Amino acid sequence: MVKAADALAWAGHAVRVVATRFEPWAIGADDDVRARGDWPITVIDRSRRHGATTYWRTGIRQRTARAAASWMGPERTPIAVAVRAYARLHSEFVAAAVAEPADLFYGGTSATLAAVAEAARRERVPYALDLEDFHSAESEAPDAAFTHALATRIERTVVGRAAAITTSSAPIAWAYHSKYGIVPRVISNTFPLPPTPPDFVRRPGPFRLYWFSQTIGPGRGLEDAVTAVGRAGIDAEMHLRGRPAAGYLAALGRFGAGCAPRLSIVHHAPAPPDAMVDLAREYDVGLALEQMTVLNHQLALSNKALTYILAGIAVALTDTPGQHVLGVELGPTAGLVPPGDVDALASLFARWSADPDALGAAKRAAWSAAVRRWHWEHQDDRGALCALVKEIVG
Repeated sequence: MVKAADALAWAGHAVRVVATRFEPWAIGADDDVRARGDWPITVIDRSRRHGATTYWRTGIRQRTARAAASWMGPERTPIAVAVRAYARLHSEFVAAAVAEPADLFYGGTSATLAAVAEAARRERVPYALDLEDFHSAESEAPDAAFTHALATRIERTVVGRAAAITTSSAPIAWAYHSKYGIVPRVISNTFPLPPTPPDFVRRPGPFRLYWFSQTIGPGRGLEDAVTAVGRAGIDAEMHLRGRPAAGYLAALGRFGAGCAPRLSIVHHAPAPPDAMVDLAREYDVGLALEQMTVLNHQLALSNKALTYILAGIAVALTDTPGQHVLGVELGPTAGLVPPGDVDALASLFARWSADPDALGAAKRAAWSAAVRRWHWEHQDDRGALCALVKEIVG
């Protein structure tokens, strides 16, 4: 969202952002964005501490709507109920969006798709959607089937009338085309080139692996990485940045003690998005080990991998449909391994740990790919978004 707002402001448009706040750890990062003053932002606070009224009101409304949709079935549920069952802040997003005139509404994440469409309908202007994920197949929760059915109900209502649709990988675009007959424009979720190039020197000490996400939990290949370190027989550290799911770090530590006794697992608190490239630079290898258990994880091109290459570190990535194109782009030095193939991952770790030249070549290939194609300023990313909006509103 921030990159899109910056890009459109850079292209000469007057931009206003509507966003939500619910993660306490992100308040500082949000304030940094607001302090820049490049464009105004309206924040809907539903955090339990500062937005308690909104938190409780919207929670009750969503639970009521979900109960109604469960009773009627998502396909038979009126769309006004379905969107509130699916998106907790739908009404608040619409009210904030239409508070000022606009020539175009553009939004993404599953929670705002219907709000973007409704705001545009009220203002009688076009809208565009960013389908960054394949929302009808992105959850493993116990109620995933119900949530995915609601997502399908909403997508079927809004995608056909959109003036343009963007998405973050070719496989996700194809999945949406197959499901709804639409043709999204692929704009990769790349990040700006850093002002200084990376340092490719291998630092002394244990082999250092790095992974980050908002939530540290199962199903993201971390167990495979731990097992691979043990099979490689190397001294290593695995640094994890994010909020751990309840009990997960302790469980992962016990798992590692059993199969990778020479591995240390180090936890780091979440950090602002603008800091992620610099924070990754001090490590040897970034992990982008997406698994095949969730369809969206198969189709997505990992934000992690796109961050690691800008930091100039080697990337160990699974050969999923979404990540295959980047693995090919990285060339013969790429750390592309089949999903779930722990032996291949162990061989990769052993080779990079023992051979500084091979690790250095992988780092340089990652940085070269970032400079050549995989950065936000590229014409296929920022340029494509600006051109798309110009086609709609001039």
